[in-house]
Amino acid sequence: MAYQTVNPANNKLIKEYPSHTDADVEAALSTADALYHSDWSKGSMDKRLAVLHKLADLIDSRTEELAKIASEEMGKLIAQSRGEVKLCAQIARYYADNAKQFLAPVKYPSEMGEAWVEHHPIGVVMAVEPWNFPYYQLMRVLAPNLAAGNPVIAKHASIVPHCAETFAHLVREAGAPDGAWTNLFISSDQVATIIADDRVQGAALTGSEKAGSIVAAQAAKHIKKSTLELGGNDVFVVLDHADLEKAVKIGVNARLANAGQVCTAAKRFILHEKVAEQFLEKYTEAFRNIRIGDPLDESTRLGPLSSKDALETLTKQVDEAVKNGATLHYGGKPVQREGSFFEPTILTNITRDNPAYFEEFFGPVAQIYVVKNDDEAVKLANDSHYGLGGAVFSKDIDRAKKMASKIETGMVWINWLTDTAAELPFGGVKRSGYGRELSDLGIKEFVNQKLVVIRR
Repeated sequence: MAYQTVNPANNKLIKEYPSHTDADVEAALSTADALYHSDWSKGSMDKRLAVLHKLADLIDSRTEELAKIASEEMGKLIAQSRGEVKLCAQIARYYADNAKQFLAPVKYPSEMGEAWVEHHPIGVVMAVEPWNFPYYQLMRVLAPNLAAGNPVIAKHASIVPHCAETFAHLVREAGAPDGAWTNLFISSDQVATIIADDRVQGAALTGSEKAGSIVAAQAAKHIKKSTLELGGNDVFVVLDHADLEKAVKIGVNARLANAGQVCTAAKRFILHEKVAEQFLEKYTEAFRNIRIGDPLDESTRLGPLSSKDALETLTKQVDEAVKNGATLHYGGKPVQREGSFFEPTILTNITRDNPAYFEEFFGPVAQIYVVKNDDEAVKLANDSHYGLGGAVFSKDIDRAKKMASKIETGMVWINWLTDTAAELPFGGVKRSGYGRELSDLGIKEFVNQKLVVIRR
């Protein structure tokens, strides 16, 4: 597996990075394990939280530099890269400010005696992370685990090595000791070896369903805790009394942000029949006016996909969907220019026997479905292998709340796209994975919730 930076806006190779050897892996494990058994992990949390505060300040001071690295390496629009960088600083600061409260002892009233639960680190965690949010995905794992005292070994995606290396340097510059966060350019086999190692106590993965099943199986085989944040096939439900202008505007961003390469992007647009035609007309017009171009140009609305492989995969998916009966309503082809660009695309008339019905399209492709009522909308929403996020648009908030409660996902947003914030739990059900990241829930995934009882 070659770790290399290729600018997807022109497919030009910028730099190749050498892979780490088995000896490098052993050194990383040894250093991380030694740190776990030291006062850094076992002692006062204050010194760890000070590192997170410093890290947040460092990131804020280098927003432009970090954003440009991400945009050049994986094609994210520069404004969206800036947003991602700022979110990383917020997450670091959030755990720096709140971890003590989250991990404070919790009393449990009991006739058995004075009882409480303490929260302790469990050991080294192996993290496998994807390219689509090359800093944010790392920060989601680093911040809570650094606060809790768990050293982390990270394998980032092979197409974002510059972001991986840059992030590791920032953590070190913020004052974290060797072993607190270790970036390794390694293979899947080396990841499996690390998870099997007795010095490792947990595995966290964000990525594909296939990768998740492999990591989860390896962790389970060795009785290790794991968390998975996998794919999504999120719905964007527009009910008959929705604010259509708002739904269209937010719906475009919900599908095209990050060139559609978001696990929680709106992928299946479920429209009430009374507004379906009007919504589709406005939505198509909005797609028609999207400016495709260089992600570093502030006026660009749709940048490239992350790689040539991503472009080829999406092209095949759209072609197969049409071959199996879907109607290509708009777009549907790679853009005729250098780089890995794909047209904003709308598919309609997708039947349940079409493979596209259950697939995740990781790119700017919207699927349109029309339903007669709320029950049909919920049934269609839940007829999915995935269960990550979703959105419901309606001026009738009580009606939207009832629907949100019935949709089988880890997250539902009303009158907004599926979003994220440091203080909100993030995760899904079904094949979208298990466990939660961020908020107070995220920091407790890899801690020992230890009961202590004094019998009087």
